[in-house]
Amino acid sequence: MLLSAVRSHSNIIIALMLREIITRYGRKGLGFVWLVGEPLLFIFGVILVWSFIKAPYQHGLPVGPFIMTGYVSLLMMRHLISYSMGAVTGNAGLLFHQKIKILHVYISRYLLEFAGSTAAFVITYAVLMAFGQVGFPHNLMLVYWGWFSLFVFSSGMAMVISALAMEFDVLERLVPVFMYLILPFSGVFVMAAWFPPAYRDLYLIFPLPHTIEMIRAGVFGEFIETHYDPLYPVFWGGVLVSLGLIMLARAKDHLDVD
Repeated sequence: MLLSAVRSHSNIIIALMLREIITRYGRKGLGFVWLVGEPLLFIFGVILVWSFIKAPYQHGLPVGPFIMTGYVSLLMMRHLISYSMGAVTGNAGLLFHQKIKILHVYISRYLLEFAGSTAAFVITYAVLMAFGQVGFPHNLMLVYWGWFSLFVFSSGMAMVISALAMEFDVLERLVPVFMYLILPFSGVFVMAAWFPPAYRDLYLIFPLPHTIEMIRAGVFGEFIETHYDPLYPVFWGGVLVSLGLIMLARAKDHLDVD
């Protein structure tokens, strides 16, 4: 019974993922290749720009791997949030089917973005390794946990913002502004060790830097000083996901299913 239910939900989610790829990129497009290619263009573009305008090393770290570990994390969070906006209204007609739930729509989009961002991360890392810019991660499990923590927290934040946008249309226009406002507090282009201790504690109240600090600690090992709590972002991610589910259940009452 349980296995049958899991298989049924999995089939729905996979079908929605394939539908999203076709809707987003077309039947004759590059499909999943472009899902990976789009973030790759941004990542390599930013790395090239920073390589030209910055010294080869920042605080003892090579610019390429440092920017990669931060910017690819930002892209996953940004894509999770931006593609959550309108996720339900864009698939409202499918909700006519009793087996398809709002949660299926969100899970399919989140897994799609997670897969694309993860592939982009691995490819970028492999290219940087090939050019001798970075070695094999010093702690692969810490990289995995940091990446997973980033996904959980970003998914929770995306779900809450999307649920709010379903009730307040103006929020959809404010999301790009929100993404720029949190950039200084995200840890993408800075590290916690660069802050004075008094300001560092304030900086680490926001869960996002913990995830990127873990990824960098796993990549660079003892060569850098990092500050993070491995459970902090997952805890807040769980809180946000729970809150998002409650808010989506409420927002569903305002949704017109054609």
